[in-house]
Amino acid sequence: MFLLGLWDVSVWMLVIWTAVSCHITLLSVTVYLHRSQAHRSVDLHPVLQHFFRFWLWLTTGMITREWVSVHRKHHARCEGPEDPHSPQIYGIKKVLLEGAELYREAAADPAVLDKFGHGTPNDWLERNLYSRFNVLGVALLAVAEFALFGLAGIAVFAIQMLCVPVLAAGIINGLAHFWGYRNFETDDAATNLTPFAAIICGEELHNNHHAYPSSARFALRRWELDLGWVYLRVFSFLGLARIRRVAPRPRFNADKTVMDVDTVKAIIASRLHVMESYARKVVKPVHATELKAVPEHRKTLRKAARDLIKVDHLLDEAGRTRVAAALASSESLHTVYELQNQLQAIWHKAGASQDALLQALQDWCKEAEATGIDCLAEFAARLRGYHLKPFNG
Repeated sequence: MFLLGLWDVSVWMLVIWTAVSCHITLLSVTVYLHRSQAHRSVDLHPVLQHFFRFWLWLTTGMITREWVSVHRKHHARCEGPEDPHSPQIYGIKKVLLEGAELYREAAADPAVLDKFGHGTPNDWLERNLYSRFNVLGVALLAVAEFALFGLAGIAVFAIQMLCVPVLAAGIINGLAHFWGYRNFETDDAATNLTPFAAIICGEELHNNHHAYPSSARFALRRWELDLGWVYLRVFSFLGLARIRRVAPRPRFNADKTVMDVDTVKAIIASRLHVMESYARKVVKPVHATELKAVPEHRKTLRKAARDLIKVDHLLDEAGRTRVAAALASSESLHTVYELQNQLQAIWHKAGASQDALLQALQDWCKEAEATGIDCLAEFAARLRGYHLKPFNG
């Protein structure tokens, strides 16, 4: 009888408990570890924050400072040799199958914790229980579930232990830097796995997150769902959370014809939106026009369609060859591609003053309008009307 456990429950009750407990674990990772601790995009009420800390100690044994440090290093060194878990460096197979091991290896480096672990909890409970005895919670959970559910409890416990290593360390750190769709051409390979981000509570919208890391909201398109954001709005309504930052939402004033410093602030803050709009409103229309205008180069142009809007350093040698061939076959495409690079270069002017950025953008607009390419001139005119919609959290 002992092997059957103290609580005689149905299989469906076990399934429900397993699903609910794993869901709470994933919610704790995205809301507490990721959005609150790593990126400071939301402040949580002490009661809610401690519940998440306790739950993660019980179900994962993860230490807040370690998780935050590894994640911050991932953003700081993304897709480079020092990235703790990039499939571009280690290969997709290794990150999918050994993502948890890569995390533990990075977390074991004191230099990583010292550099990236600032601002994480360091109270009595953290020092004397959660960090000092991080495996105790997991052990208690295993004993409790075996006592309650018998052998079935061991199966439940095994699934709970695989939840984060498979879905977070494997799928998000692996597939979300390897396969999926991209709303924004970020400087890394991050992708969105699905527009309906519910299973991993919003983490599936990884390209959106890398575009705006300090945003508490990961869904940036009308058709996207970020379940973690839904919870945050509920917590905010209940007074258990305060949203600090979300991704900027650009707006346009069609009557504004003169670019000023406020316009520059809006454009710089929304630069990834700007480049996405440039790809959609300039590069793609010109590419489509050239497909019809120069049929002898149609095959060359089609091959380069996706590469033309990628960040240059993410192109492999074959991609660069495709782009070069396409640009050589079309003067108009060459023009809009060069102006795309010039526009991107404006954001990277280190230490430039707002007046210098304003002048650079004004000069860019004049050059764009002088090309005689209608969609490019329209885009330049639209830039002058940029402003930001404030977030009323």
